[in-house]
Amino acid sequence: MADEGATPRELILESCRRNNPDLLDEVLAQQRSPPQIAALLNRTVDGVGNGALHIAATYGSYEVLDMLLDQEGLEIDNFDRMEKDTPLHKAVRHVNELGKERWDEGLRIVDILLDAGCDPRIRNKAKLKPVELADPRNVALRDMLRKAEFAMMAGDDVVQEDDDEGPTGSGSESD
Repeated sequence: MADEGATPRELILESCRRNNPDLLDEVLAQQRSPPQIAALLNRTVDGVGNGALHIAATYGSYEVLDMLLDQEGLEIDNFDRMEKDTPLHKAVRHVNELGKERWDEGLRIVDILLDAGCDPRIRNKAKLKPVELADPRNVALRDMLRKAEFAMMAGDDVVQEDDDEGPTGSGSESD
């Protein structure tokens, strides 16, 4: 009987737990195309339904998160089976577990997920958004999540200020 090594899925999950971008790169390099990479990553879950992003966010694996989020076609707002948490919920829980002196380190994890487009408005099984999970004393985290939520709700409705000092007025020719 041949001795088999770990499967690609097991290696991906291990790279997420240990923040091992070299291992992740090795596994992804064995795939032939971006759609195959996305399919593998999107199907990779542990026994309780945590995907690669969930695990990387839970363990604060910044470098692996960065690599994962660069993969075209990766689902970023999927739910785990137990709590129906998104990776952003997991990241907030991770920050809460850090000591107050390490909160800034944890903010990087939340920030990279928000920058990739994770939706801070999604509620989990307990009907909580990520901001509602955040430690009330962590003002920076709560502000980051609120600003991201507002930006998503406002979408293109937010007026961008121009530095252009062009003509002012109504723009109508019949003032």
